[in-house]
Amino acid sequence: MYLGMRKIFIPLVASVLTLGLASCSSCSDKNKDNHDGSEGKGGVFMGGVMRMNEVEAFKSLNPIAVNEIVGFHLGSQLFEGLVKFDQNDLSIKPAIARSWDINENQTEWTFHLRQGVMFHPDACFPEGKGRALVANDVKLCFDKLCTADPNNAQFDVTFKDRVVGANESFEASKTGKNLPVSGIKVINDTTITISLKTPFAGFLNIVAMPGCWIYPKEALDKYGLDLRVHPVGTGPFQLETVKEGEVLIMKKNPYYYGVDKDGNKLPYLDGLKYTFIREKKAEILEFKSGNLDMVYRLPVEIFPEIMGDLEHAKDRKTEFQILNSPAFNTSYLGFNCISTVFNKKEVRLAFNYAIDRHKISDFTIQGEGSPADYGMVPYVEAFEKEGYNFKGLKGYTFDVAKAKDYLKKAGYPDGKGFPKVTLQINSGGGNNILIAEVVQKMLKENLNVDIEINTVPFAEHIEQITAGKADFFRFAWIADYPDPETFLTLFYGKHVPANPTEKSFINMFRFKNARFDSLFASSFTEPDLAKRYAILSQAEQIVLDEAPFMPIFYDENFRLEQLNVRNFPENAMNYMDLSVVYLVPKDKMPKK
Repeated sequence: MYLGMRKIFIPLVASVLTLGLASCSSCSDKNKDNHDGSEGKGGVFMGGVMRMNEVEAFKSLNPIAVNEIVGFHLGSQLFEGLVKFDQNDLSIKPAIARSWDINENQTEWTFHLRQGVMFHPDACFPEGKGRALVANDVKLCFDKLCTADPNNAQFDVTFKDRVVGANESFEASKTGKNLPVSGIKVINDTTITISLKTPFAGFLNIVAMPGCWIYPKEALDKYGLDLRVHPVGTGPFQLETVKEGEVLIMKKNPYYYGVDKDGNKLPYLDGLKYTFIREKKAEILEFKSGNLDMVYRLPVEIFPEIMGDLEHAKDRKTEFQILNSPAFNTSYLGFNCISTVFNKKEVRLAFNYAIDRHKISDFTIQGEGSPADYGMVPYVEAFEKEGYNFKGLKGYTFDVAKAKDYLKKAGYPDGKGFPKVTLQINSGGGNNILIAEVVQKMLKENLNVDIEINTVPFAEHIEQITAGKADFFRFAWIADYPDPETFLTLFYGKHVPANPTEKSFINMFRFKNARFDSLFASSFTEPDLAKRYAILSQAEQIVLDEAPFMPIFYDENFRLEQLNVRNFPENAMNYMDLSVVYLVPKDKMPKK
């Protein structure tokens, strides 16, 4: 099993994380402190370009349109919101807002903005010079977040049902009316208040999401829809060059406000270079050749080679370091619950009981993740201690007899008369095709149903799923913030548009259940964390009983880095703040 393999090859060194989610390991004891952010008395090194790769092209860099991991990785360096995550422990820390106040019942949040935060220099400004950000810029972006737009993938998971006036503004915009959000008020250039409909202690997690990143009106006016490739923010890096699907280069923002504890200006790096090599083996070769400084998500095929390197690390000079953490990420197959094939829960339950998740985990992905025995929410010890009832959840065991019985109840005894179904997966994922082929084989052997596999580019994949044009699809959900709610919101009925032809960005299953919706909504106003988590775990059991999806495995983060990379810790959300990362020049590296 995977845990045994990890214990043999990767001696885990526990990180100090508030959630207890992540752990860090490296290929030798000499390297395990590479992420403490210091170089002894010499301090940090300035300059250099960090080189990375993404196996998929980004879909959009427009903050309200970001709904996939590549856009999140890139956008996190270009934009900032009022607050952001700390990449060490995923706690919230100040960003554009230097501080905030909350009223007694946690319904009014007052944010105090830093003075002198500058937008990137860009052609959208007179003479190409950036300008200082003020509270009206925040108001503009938040109003835009609450506006109906075919590309708005962020409203549902941010201000909808939470901020006073957000829903009304969104509905008014559908008829062409511009109705500012009544619950967002500018007090002066450096102060803005947000009023919530009900108390919500975790609101700062929402404000850290991409939909709340800040950009200037000038960029919106100049670029319009092309904002997706013309990002103008206040982040530590600014866009220099983009050739979609080939390369994206960012350079240091010289006007970034950030400084470290010693007064050094951030970012340390001169720039970032992203390539878009689609094949993981080719990406690894580039890394081993020294052309990339970091890669993440290792393909199964190279695990034995990498693990062998680690196993013998103490016997030879090591060539790289590896970091590992449990990922706040669930990989699954989804059903379109309003399709003619999967509108019966008996069919969905049959599929779930017909696959062996442990075999997929142990042999197909060879321990790259753990079997999804609980449901959509990955097991997190801290959540369990705070009241999430993982042990009480009844998930799906591998039970062929039960699977056949459910399919018979659905009207397809021994698979007779069951239509041929297409499983749509996206290209670029290291093990997507392997898992799809195993699931295809198991469903044929155990239910006598035929599944075809269709592989499409990721952007097209998302388009097809959100438009309801894929009945059976592969997907993975990475937490937007460290809370079970961020996973269960996928099943909230209010995220499904009334018009079936409209895109459903969050609830891609188009699943509706009144009891689930009632429990999920009640969790919004429950101030007691233990009671709130108990409610959410009850809601998840309803999802498991109705089976709008097939949980497959909970992911693990594996990241390879060159030995000179510093201050770049792994975390469960794979959140990256490259403003504090630096590279030690090769001639300054310690001799072994």
